[in-house]
Amino acid sequence: MLLTDTHSHLYDTAFDDDRRQAMNRAMVAGVDRLFLPAIDSESHEALFDLCRAYPDRCFPMMGLHPTSVNDQPDYEAELTLVERYLKQPPEGITRFCAIGEIGLDFYWSREHVAEQIDAFERQIEWSLQYRLPLVIHTRAAEEQMVALLRKYRGSGLRGVMHAFTGSYADYRAIRECGEFVFGIGGVVTYKNSGLADLLTRMSPADLVLETDCPYLTPVPFRGKRNESAYLRYTCLRVAELLGMPEVEVARITTENSRRIFGI
Repeated sequence: MLLTDTHSHLYDTAFDDDRRQAMNRAMVAGVDRLFLPAIDSESHEALFDLCRAYPDRCFPMMGLHPTSVNDQPDYEAELTLVERYLKQPPEGITRFCAIGEIGLDFYWSREHVAEQIDAFERQIEWSLQYRLPLVIHTRAAEEQMVALLRKYRGSGLRGVMHAFTGSYADYRAIRECGEFVFGIGGVVTYKNSGLADLLTRMSPADLVLETDCPYLTPVPFRGKRNESAYLRYTCLRVAELLGMPEVEVARITTENSRRIFGI
């Protein structure tokens, strides 16, 4: 059974002491492909280095995270760098598989709503220009996210709604805006998460699996650092909820990721 982790931060400093071992554990667990979202320039080199080390297993994205828009006094410079890399990837990186991780996050602060929306829309335009999928982060901004995506309905928009925990109405509305799949991670293993009920109403053709490691660790390791090897626990829970064999969930979600990312 082969699995695809569509959202892994294995390049994060949390893995500085055992990154190679964590990668080996992922491979042993059957996770043979990892899609790695960018955050901002502080972690670009770590991201690139991991993809250079495992070019057939680790696939980089490029984008500016919404909370990094908040943190950067000059987010314009960060966006300029994103655009430069999209035009010309750095040495040793053949191509980027998506524009991400981008989106809206009003959980920590609402002081930079206008800047986040500006950065998000500009990166949407690049996704259409370069014909790349989006990987979208949404937190405490579901209504605004759906409204923005509706503006691009019919444009050929496609991508992944990362760590999706929206409502069934959000799910249906986003599907109408383009070719989107929905990232299911460790939250689905949490008792009373609400995602379990929603999942049973979603089509398997719309699902991909992710860890978001080192965050959102699934049961039975909740409270500890997450890693890509733990994706199999999410797969198991999804299989239980859908009444399907694990191997079938792995096959379907991997095919869905290949369809969206083109890899």
